[in-house]
Amino acid sequence: MKRAVAAIALATCLIQPIAQPTVAHAGPGVTVLADTLLDQSALYFVSYDGLVNNNAFQDALVTYNGYQYAAWYTSTRNAVIARRALGSSTWQKAVLPHRLSINDSHNVISLGISPRDGTLHVGMDTHNTRLYYVKSVAGLTTQPGSHQWSAAVFGTVQRTLGGVELGNLTYPQFVVTPEGALQFSYRTGGSGNGVNELAEYSNGAWRKLGVWSSATGNYTGPNGVVSTTRNMYLHGLTYDRRGRLHAAFTWREGNSRVLCNSGGLTNHDTGYVYSDDRGRTWRNGAGTVVGSTGGTRVSINSPGLVADPLDPNHGLMNQEGQGADSTGTPHVVISYVPGRFTQCVSNYAQQRTQYGRTFHVVRNANGSWTKREVPVAPGSTQRTKLVLDRNDNAYLVMPRGRIVSASKATGWTDWTLVFDRSLNAFGEVNVDASRVAVDGVLSFQYQQRSTGTTPSPIRVLDVRLG
Repeated sequence: MKRAVAAIALATCLIQPIAQPTVAHAGPGVTVLADTLLDQSALYFVSYDGLVNNNAFQDALVTYNGYQYAAWYTSTRNAVIARRALGSSTWQKAVLPHRLSINDSHNVISLGISPRDGTLHVGMDTHNTRLYYVKSVAGLTTQPGSHQWSAAVFGTVQRTLGGVELGNLTYPQFVVTPEGALQFSYRTGGSGNGVNELAEYSNGAWRKLGVWSSATGNYTGPNGVVSTTRNMYLHGLTYDRRGRLHAAFTWREGNSRVLCNSGGLTNHDTGYVYSDDRGRTWRNGAGTVVGSTGGTRVSINSPGLVADPLDPNHGLMNQEGQGADSTGTPHVVISYVPGRFTQCVSNYAQQRTQYGRTFHVVRNANGSWTKREVPVAPGSTQRTKLVLDRNDNAYLVMPRGRIVSASKATGWTDWTLVFDRSLNAFGEVNVDASRVAVDGVLSFQYQQRSTGTTPSPIRVLDVRLG
């Protein structure tokens, strides 16, 4: 049986019609609190249709213990880490002794905080190259008032993860376990032929946990062409309140001949796995073990992974957004060109911008998935992020900083555009999901549009949810 047919047979996703917002059932609103300036002249160049300071696959804005931390590259290419007390508009800045090595928007800065020893970790400037990494002194984030903010609180720039050699990698991101351990997620290999790996920080030291996704196995496209290599693109790694680690993803094939037209993108299917032991063992939605970190890898041929089947001819975006609500229910945001516009994307950038639509995908109590189209088109090739407030209402932060919301009370059917102020934002924004749980405020970092390589302002917008 062809893989495309098998995916349809596995499908458990219920596709719902577009939910039109009404006055009686409008999604929860937002209230703007502040819009603060980080840097009047941040580094600006466009590559891979993105900015190095504002890609959705980085964590450049995080909150912990009453402080918010931000990261970006200046017009002089220096990496900057800043902090502010929550509610303040004043940012303290520390310029690190590292300058961006290449004009590549993949070479982002990601931040991670270890609650156990109060260290702040910075991974940066890598795209299939060795990592640049620094770690702060202990207690910097747990006792922020005891440390003067400067580059001196960070150690020397290393090319390893605290002495652990990871080799060439891409997409550095940190995640904190419910027990307070800090983990590091990254990809080795490349687009269409790469694997996901994990490392963990404990007792002041890093150690590799290993590879957990597979690049091999056979995928048969709708045209009968077989691809033998791929990579798993994560929409995120999210721990829920009960300690379960959720991971939604899409596959990208290494063989572009699976496409109906070379102008498309080989991403296909939305998949889902979870772990109840901090990423050591991976299970499909039915609870069946499908892989282990450092052991058997989750692969294209693992059973029961598909949450929403989609062939590779619709320009499906990778690395969008996900979240988990208070009940542990996973939510995913995806976008692609629906079949009503075309069954064969032949010009990815043009057709995604013109016809791309955003969808909310949520897991039902019986294990099936429901997908609903959001009645606000992204109008962009770029990514949307998802956050959930303390009442499990959902908010999508779309390209250029527009916000669409839906309420749990309606089963997330009343999608409504609730913020559409002109920010002159370039496209994708960095969302601080960690702050929402603290004080119900959503912060996102955005950079204003410029031309060529002319530097532009980078800012943080704060809105109260609900």
